[in-house]
Amino acid sequence: MTCSRPGYRSGPEKKKRMNMAISSEYVVHTVGLTKVFRDFWLREKVTAVSDLNLEIPHKQVFGLLGPNGSGKSTTLKMILGLLFPTKGSISIFGKHPTNVRVKSNIGFLPEESYLYPFLDARETLDFYGRLFHQPRQQRLRRIDMLLEMVGLGGVAYRRVGEYSKGMQRRIGLAQALINDPDLLILDEPTSGLDPLGTRQFKDLIQTLAERGKTVILSSHLLGDVEDVCDHVCILYGGRRRAQGEVNDLLAQKDLTQITTDGLDDATLQKVRQIIAESGRDVFDVTYPKDKLETLFLRIVEEAQKQKLSTGGAMAGGKMAGFLTGKDAPEGKDLIEALVQRTEQQAESETQPTPAPEPSKADHVDKDVLGDLIAGKPEETTDTKNNVVKKPPVDSGPAKPVEADRGIIDGLLGGDEDQNGKGEA
Repeated sequence: MTCSRPGYRSGPEKKKRMNMAISSEYVVHTVGLTKVFRDFWLREKVTAVSDLNLEIPHKQVFGLLGPNGSGKSTTLKMILGLLFPTKGSISIFGKHPTNVRVKSNIGFLPEESYLYPFLDARETLDFYGRLFHQPRQQRLRRIDMLLEMVGLGGVAYRRVGEYSKGMQRRIGLAQALINDPDLLILDEPTSGLDPLGTRQFKDLIQTLAERGKTVILSSHLLGDVEDVCDHVCILYGGRRRAQGEVNDLLAQKDLTQITTDGLDDATLQKVRQIIAESGRDVFDVTYPKDKLETLFLRIVEEAQKQKLSTGGAMAGGKMAGFLTGKDAPEGKDLIEALVQRTEQQAESETQPTPAPEPSKADHVDKDVLGDLIAGKPEETTDTKNNVVKKPPVDSGPAKPVEADRGIIDGLLGGDEDQNGKGEA
């Protein structure tokens, strides 16, 4: 029986598709990647991605650009193994995207933060850390560092459902980094972020790139992509329209820009004259300007120095140690704790175990039983001489005594015979 579902491959055709020329030299390598969405009747509805070839090497910040509906999110989902391509091949670290070990080495921030609203920030990060089977001590250390890094340390115990969109993006970024991934995929990461979070995001990308991480960034904010990406691919209609290094794609090689100290009008006139003599024209003379982002950050930093209070997210702290690679090995603490515990157990085993002392309750019970059987002599009072006589203390060995049968018979119901005789 064969399946006629479009995109299905069986037998030699499937084996050929799986053995296509893909190289582990690249972190992400796609060959003829195509995704076609169909309706209920298997009729072609839309081609989201068509014949896409990507080669993303290690240690590169790669930007995936394009208007809405150009196939960016679909491409990212196929890289993550969440969608299967209609045809073509794709490899992540030289393996299939559905490989579990590959997935454990990827961090993903989706376009919408799908978080549990009833959990707070610490519980959220702890949940994702457990998914990667991280030891408890490692999770706690990373949670503290990440919350400080994204500026949510002061609101760590608030429910995520009460966060603003920008704060949810911050905690989403933290969960994408909880496993210290080698491949970080970010889909519209700065959506809803304030300029502080955006600046921090750029610094984070640069730090990860310096450490040797590979980052795939999909964004509509071209200024952010321009600041952090080394290589970009522009999609339109599911097809690649342009690809290359950012500097090469943006360079206007038919123009020349000269930056120097401020010039007076006389010097500018001389420069214009020299350029005119060479047969060239001066199109514009302007003064450099700061970016609005730079002005905004400067004002916020001044407010923070004055220690003005705010109920929202704070500026991010220092980079988490496990992301910079400068943090001490987290396994070292665990090993030291295990060694210390083993030494303590060895010391406790070498010490002699003291014999258990007789319980005080045992003595009390024996005394009570003895009193019931032998009848303990009670103190008597001599009313004539007004003297209390105490029972003598036995100084010698205990003598056998006869049991007071009246007391025992009364406890055991032995007075029935006497009652019977009286009735008779």
